[in-house]
Amino acid sequence: MKNDSPNRLINNFTPALGKNWLYFLSGVTWSSVGIYLCSLTINWFSPITPFQIGLHVLGGVSLAFIIFRFGFSNFAYRNIQRVDSIPKKKVCIFAFQAWTSYPLVIFMVTLGIVLRKFSPIPKPWLGTLYIGIGGSLFLASLIYYWRVVIDG
Repeated sequence: MKNDSPNRLINNFTPALGKNWLYFLSGVTWSSVGIYLCSLTINWFSPITPFQIGLHVLGGVSLAFIIFRFGFSNFAYRNIQRVDSIPKKKVCIFAFQAWTSYPLVIFMVTLGIVLRKFSPIPKPWLGTLYIGIGGSLFLASLIYYWRVVIDG
């Protein structure tokens, strides 16, 4: 048996992908979460009138563009820039987010579950927020897909 260094053993067991695959996986992840969040709102709007639904959806879409412009687009561009700066051709699949972002992701998931299960906020208003966040995640996923097309 070879006397492998710990770093070499770790590298052998690190799930790694080429950068384009990593960008694609990032896009799929962000798109999936965005679509999931938006889909949760479908039943939340059932007790209100079509006009009210339209107002909530319009508010959510407007919020999505604002969150995308000032939030998630910046995260996506920084993630791409950080991955591009890694000299390796294959990168760990968890590197699509900075390690410092994972606590924020955990906080957001936890807050989403708490709001969904225990919030006193009426579901249609919560739906507006979910469309805003979900839509902005979906829009930001397009940045990752565009990167794959440019590099492809």
